[in-house]
Amino acid sequence: MNVIHHIAVICSDKEKAMDFYVNKLGFPVIRENYRPEREDWKIDLAINETTELELFIMKDHPARLSPEAYGLRHLAFKVEDVEEKAAELEKKGIICEPIRIDEFTCGKATFFKDPDGMPLEIHE
Repeated sequence: MNVIHHIAVICSDKEKAMDFYVNKLGFPVIRENYRPEREDWKIDLAINETTELELFIMKDHPARLSPEAYGLRHLAFKVEDVEEKAAELEKKGIICEPIRIDEFTCGKATFFKDPDGMPLEIHE
């Protein structure tokens, strides 16, 4: 096990999720499938040549209570320049926290949230 195949995210609104992950973050769509038996959408996006981001668009699921609960805390994406990428996100209406220096890696990082409040990070 040396490569992550995919990361799955449950989203509440298809339009908002597609606008955020495809239009604003720039992940291209690989597959888009409606599953009538579940009344949901499964949309696969390409992060890179080996890793996908699976979006499950589902109704009436509980809201995320806290990023400090057990399980996935946040999802981080590597970028070349955090300040440049944060400025791009801000221009697209995505509010980023102040840029900080990771005390262990010494890399710059900042956090922002997806439309359902899941914490996302960009990290140098």
